[in-house]
Amino acid sequence: MDLALHPRFAQNRTIYFTYSKRGPRGDAPTLASARLDAARLTGVRDLFVADAWSTYGGNTGSRIAFGVDGTIYMTIGDRHEATPAQDLRSDKGKILRLNDDGTIPKDNPFVDRADARPEIYAYGVRNPQGLFVEPSTGTVWEHEHGPRGGDELNIIKRGHNYGWPAITFGTNYDGTIISADTARDGMDQPVVHWTPSIAPSGLTIYSGDRFPAWRGNAFLGALSRHLRRLDLQEGRVTHQEALQLTRFPERIRDVRQGPDGLLYVLTDAGTLLRIEPAQ
Repeated sequence: MDLALHPRFAQNRTIYFTYSKRGPRGDAPTLASARLDAARLTGVRDLFVADAWSTYGGNTGSRIAFGVDGTIYMTIGDRHEATPAQDLRSDKGKILRLNDDGTIPKDNPFVDRADARPEIYAYGVRNPQGLFVEPSTGTVWEHEHGPRGGDELNIIKRGHNYGWPAITFGTNYDGTIISADTARDGMDQPVVHWTPSIAPSGLTIYSGDRFPAWRGNAFLGALSRHLRRLDLQEGRVTHQEALQLTRFPERIRDVRQGPDGLLYVLTDAGTLLRIEPAQ
């Protein structure tokens, strides 16, 4: 589902990945690690299995990103069961925070509550398909699929509630109302939301030198077959641009900045694209 290098990868050659683990109750998002030796993975082991089992499939989330303190954030979708996103006794519809060995950080927001799972960092999300931690600030950015409309970009904060399904800008796929509210006390508003849906997937904030005018901009893929650029100013989106990759009109699953300062885009069809300046 996703892949991340350990912050000390050059020394320990450890990679992290997520996948759907099968079991008697269906499947569950799982964080695993392995060592990359030449072209082989060795020492593959599960570090954490989320309490988000489902026989429905989908809405799994499973994006991962390391924080500046070395902990790892992991997104968990609601597994097509909206109500548990507000239930702290379930990992469904949550952002988790774990140590790099899969244990629970002692400073997580709900570790001392008997009615909450200690791995939960934030809650009330639907199907988070984008996650990025700014290296310079530690700000955690997340985006998620709404139902029919209501895709969101959020800044994730410790212990905060992002509202799903109590508040939403989307509707059910048959057009019926999920909630009459788009805001409630104690629930965070998105930085930006999209209706109609763009189905965002993958997220990075550009910090390189090859596109100086885009430094500090967010880039996210879209299953609606474009790469979207967001101009960010002090946590707000001031401008958006849909970049059409006309030679490859494919659903975009991920976008990353390479060490060469270029952008790399991965599509549903397995095409890896490199984007460089025209001049």
